[in-house]
This record gives sequence, C-alpha cells and structure tokens, in this order.
Amino acid sequence: MAMIPDFRVGNGFDVHKFAENRELWLCGVKVPHDMGLLGHSDADVALHALCDALLGAASMRDIGFHFPDTDPAYKGADSRVLLRRVVELIAAEGFSIGNVDVTIIAQKPKLLPYIPEMISTVAQDLGIDAGRVSVKATTTERLGFTGRGEGIAAMATALIAR
Repeated sequence: MAMIPDFRVGNGFDVHKFAENRELWLCGVKVPHDMGLLGHSDADVALHALCDALLGAASMRDIGFHFPDTDPAYKGADSRVLLRRVVELIAAEGFSIGNVDVTIIAQKPKLLPYIPEMISTVAQDLGIDAGRVSVKATTTERLGFTGRGEGIAAMATALIAR
C-alpha cells in the first residue's frame, strides 16, 4: 500500500471588539486608527486566527489552550511572539508550513495600504517565503457588528505537512 503524504489543513477564526486607548495591530503591523482592539494580549485578531489555523491543522488544540487569557504572563503579549511560539510547537511535531491565507473582516479602517507589510511580517514570523502568505481584507457591506464598526473579525487557513 502506498504511503499517503501527511498534509493537513486547519482553519481559525477570531473576533475582538474595538476599544478606546488601544493600539490597532493586525498581522503584526500597527495600523493607524482612532481605536484598537480589546483583548488580554495586543488583540491582533488576524494573528490569533492564524495561530488557531496552524494549531488546528496539527491537532494541537487552540491559542487559548496554549496561551490562556487567565495567565498574567500573556497580559499585553505581542501576538507575533505567540505566532512564532506556535511555529516552534508544530515544528517540534515534525510539521512545516506550506501556505497560509488570512482574511480580515473590517468596515474600517481601510487596510489595503498595509497588506504588503502584513504579508512580509507574517512570512518572516512563519519562516516562509512571502509568496506562500496571503492576506486580504474585506467588509461586510455595513452589515453585522463589523459593518457597524464595533470590532474586527479574522479567518485563516493553513496548510502544513509532515
């Protein structure tokens, strides 16, 4: 019987609401905006979704399991550090990253000017070529909580292999 390659796909989803007196971080990039996202860490909703996609693909639970918001060690944590730790965790299980795809769902701010830097930053943290990283932004046409400007959601998909 032929050996089946161990390719795995995972998806992640996260949501954070807007809050005053917070910086807005998306895919490791500081985005100028009058509000940031509320969370125990820096609340980078896009990187949190990506962490969950990678962990899910490796059958290693989720970001809350590995970095609980009840642990003061993660108060104000840089989500790029968490992402790099996730890469280490899945690498320890023999996985490498094929590609990732992140979608940020926000009515505002407009994110198009920041996408190239987001791709570069994510690729650097994952240790892969930028050509294997996709970051996109979309709106919900003013529908739902993101459309009303109450927060931001993000989805991510990751392909890993062992």
